[in-house]
Amino acid sequence: MYNLVTLYILGDALSNITLIMLAAGQSSRFSMNVKKQWLRIGHDPLWYFVTQKLQESKDFSQVIVVASKDEIPFMCNYADWKFVQGGNTRQDSLKNALSDIETEYVLVSDIARACVSDELLERIISKQNNADSIVPYLNVTDTVVYENSTIDREKVKRVQTPQLSRTSVLKSALMQEKEFTDESSAIVANGGTREFVLGDEEAHKITFSHDLNKLPCLDAPSGDTLSGNGFDVHAFDKDGTMWLGGVEIDSEFGFKAHSDGDVAIHSLIDSLLGAAGMGDIGMLFPDNDEQYKGVDSKELLKIVVQKIYNFGFVIVNVDITIAAEKPRVSKYKQEMRTVLAQILNINPSRVNIKATTTEKLGFIGRAEGVGVIANANLKYFNWKMIGQQ
Repeated sequence: MYNLVTLYILGDALSNITLIMLAAGQSSRFSMNVKKQWLRIGHDPLWYFVTQKLQESKDFSQVIVVASKDEIPFMCNYADWKFVQGGNTRQDSLKNALSDIETEYVLVSDIARACVSDELLERIISKQNNADSIVPYLNVTDTVVYENSTIDREKVKRVQTPQLSRTSVLKSALMQEKEFTDESSAIVANGGTREFVLGDEEAHKITFSHDLNKLPCLDAPSGDTLSGNGFDVHAFDKDGTMWLGGVEIDSEFGFKAHSDGDVAIHSLIDSLLGAAGMGDIGMLFPDNDEQYKGVDSKELLKIVVQKIYNFGFVIVNVDITIAAEKPRVSKYKQEMRTVLAQILNINPSRVNIKATTTEKLGFIGRAEGVGVIANANLKYFNWKMIGQQ
């Protein structure tokens, strides 16, 4: 428990600290389809869970999350923090975040540093006036050998985040051409000062999949099923080839569309995005963007499916209803299931294709076009099961 004097001092200090959370990494060493920042804790993605926990604990003056450009639109659905596009390296990302900061101090942490305790934060912040950078560390207990020479392990430190830095000093330090793996190293190389405080073994960083075994503060993802639906229509065109459900259809018509007009896949994409809460097909592939003119809709579906898995979901099943007087699609249904299942990375038994008519009613009944309704069910990727293996 903190006494009133400590709380007052910390509260005054926090009003002059900006929290920067780095979440722009590509998880290249994580060896899973899901990006580690999108692992779910309950319903919350890791990047949100970790940032919210720190913000609730200390109520910083400002919160900045640095992320990949294509992830920021979806992150904005979770919180009204400031989101900044990441760079090619951790250092570039940090530079981007620092550009508009006016607070005297910045606390920088990695989203992958999931279990940062209140006590560790207090140790760091309470030392803010002692040096240009306050850094948590852990001692090394094993023998350390560097280039065949044994090093005195008492002189070796395992550096952690979060790190607290004077904003002006850090900005200047990052102007150096050399690439640094943490803020304090850049500051010291630029002539600044650094003070170490004891870190925390539980503040373990997620780098590899087996690191998931070392995170006692994280609960399992929710087991809820998330459902979404999609609806799309396209009018017939006398020119072009008809594609439906990823399959070429023998027809006298094609579809009027910016892409190849595969109305079944377009509807399926919307159902997947709807279940994931990731917007709609027009958000990702605007119909006024020339790069998508005449594009194979299967390629669009592949992009969406990759995002679905990267963002921490798995696809359970899909159900598609095609409403058309023309063409008759019964003989194509099995091929559609096979093609779509391969792209969705699920068994064909979990891809259902239905066909119906509108009893001669409306534009579909007049054989002017085709309408499709699709439904998709998702679950969260259960990283807990992987971590226990």
